[in-house]
Amino acid sequence: MKNNCTLCDYKSAAAQKLSAEELKNLAPNCITVKFKKGDIIIRQGTYSTNVAYLKKGLVKIHIDGPYHVQVVRIVKPKNYLGLPTTFGDKINQYSVTAIEESEVCFIDISTFRSMLQLNPDFTNQIMLELCKSELESYQKCVNRTQKQIRGKLADVLLDFADNIFHSDVFTVNITQEDIGNLVDASRESVSRVMAEFVKDGLISMSGKQITIVDRKMLASASKNG
Repeated sequence: MKNNCTLCDYKSAAAQKLSAEELKNLAPNCITVKFKKGDIIIRQGTYSTNVAYLKKGLVKIHIDGPYHVQVVRIVKPKNYLGLPTTFGDKINQYSVTAIEESEVCFIDISTFRSMLQLNPDFTNQIMLELCKSELESYQKCVNRTQKQIRGKLADVLLDFADNIFHSDVFTVNITQEDIGNLVDASRESVSRVMAEFVKDGLISMSGKQITIVDRKMLASASKNG
């Protein structure tokens, strides 16, 4: 699907720094593709010729490790998916899979790099996003290695509510095995702790829908880990 970048309602904070003329020049060099749940958007180990930008939907970033596939992040719309490859290695170092119907804008990598060279405001915003993402990764790494599973699972649930779904009632379209990957725990451990959270009145569950019932207690579980 061809783009009209000037009229796009899903511009990134960086793209909003581009002039009308720059947006006009960008349009012929990007295309929007729709993906179904389970479709692979970026495959680890393949050559990168585009920068991927998530316009709609929800995706997971995962890496094939030496023993199993590791889910490292859930990404919501209006986020770039391939920036590290843009600045560094030309080979994708991770995979991205849609966990619900998604729309992704693929931008020609040469065009993207040209914008970085010609528009300092655009470049500055991209660098801010990279720095923010790196700091978040550091914090999550500390939490994953130093907290017990109750604290790590509470972190994930609060992150879903506050940063992904923006609601204390949300539907999780990933498996408990994927959640276990996020917190470095088995599916069985995730299931057990989720049941404990329900029993203790922290959350309620109906199928894949989760409701945070006692945010204060869930935050306490996160803090005390």
